[in-house]
Amino acid sequence: MGDLLIRNIPEAVKREIAEAAKARGQSRSDKAVDLLQKGLLAERSDDSAPKGSAWETLRAVFESEGAIGDEFAEVMEEIEAQRKRDFGRPVSFGLEADDKK
Repeated sequence: MGDLLIRNIPEAVKREIAEAAKARGQSRSDKAVDLLQKGLLAERSDDSAPKGSAWETLRAVFESEGAIGDEFAEVMEEIEAQRKRDFGRPVSFGLEADDKK
């Protein structure tokens, strides 16, 4: 294993690492390595997240299936129509039966 020197770490960050390490029974170095690994994993998963809108994602799926013509337009129109029907509809929490009592 190699060493890594990190300069100019803010005191608050050093303190948080030390406190987290102590709480978990780790050394500061082990805790810092753990946090670096978690940060790299999180960054990697952020990079793999789909880019663009839901519309673009759906279009790409339809394109990959060779169904980008009229079928895609029909599906998107149906989705949009359903969204508009749902917009403004009152939310029900199952209290209607209680209201009648």
